[in-house]
Amino acid sequence: MTKLRISEIFGPTIQGEGALIGKPTVFVRAGGCDYRCSWCDTLYAVDSQFRKDWTPMTTDEVWAQVQKLSNFKPLTISLSGGNPAIQNFSSLIGLSKDAGYNVAMETQGSIVQDWFSELDHLALSPKPPSANIEFDQMKFATCVDAGPQGNTIMKIVVFDDEDYAWAQDMSERYPHLPLFLQAGNLSHIETEDVSEQPSEHATERLRWLIDKTLTDDWFKPKILPQLHVMIWGNARGV
Repeated sequence: MTKLRISEIFGPTIQGEGALIGKPTVFVRAGGCDYRCSWCDTLYAVDSQFRKDWTPMTTDEVWAQVQKLSNFKPLTISLSGGNPAIQNFSSLIGLSKDAGYNVAMETQGSIVQDWFSELDHLALSPKPPSANIEFDQMKFATCVDAGPQGNTIMKIVVFDDEDYAWAQDMSERYPHLPLFLQAGNLSHIETEDVSEQPSEHATERLRWLIDKTLTDDWFKPKILPQLHVMIWGNARGV
């Protein structure tokens, strides 16, 4: 039996990003990613140098841990990473939904799986120019088509003017997708203290993004912070 590579399972806590912000959630963070974004804040779940810290787990073992953490009460399970689309979470999705849990996932839209349609919520987060990643528009479009109808959204992290223009272009390409913009967070790079609250620079970037969209009369996107970072800094497991 193929086992899942799991970086961490934690919760319940709140979802700190995107359309489900504030919802009680247990996170299943997969180990491994096909991207190496310049500003990645979860390298411990991405880079192969941390593979020794990832735990091989069967679907049943993951499910048992989720149930224990949630005290067997249905809530939202968030599949994150790394890139969870690298692995096969179909069986976990089935077990979870049969028990009344909702299953959400965030992925960059670089790898498509037929089980995307089984999700209750799919957040596609294409990486903008500041990530220094070669973006494949065709692969992303395939992921959009594979997602649950009416429950697929697009979330874009914006660090600068180039990212902002790129986000506008993506919005025009996929006008049917609800769009969420998130101000880029560099506080995990600016300080080694993961418990420290976000820097003033991060707050300024959020204000900049809000002011820019409103000044430009661009009213489609919802603009959100990283709520968990505002509360707990860059600490893991919250």
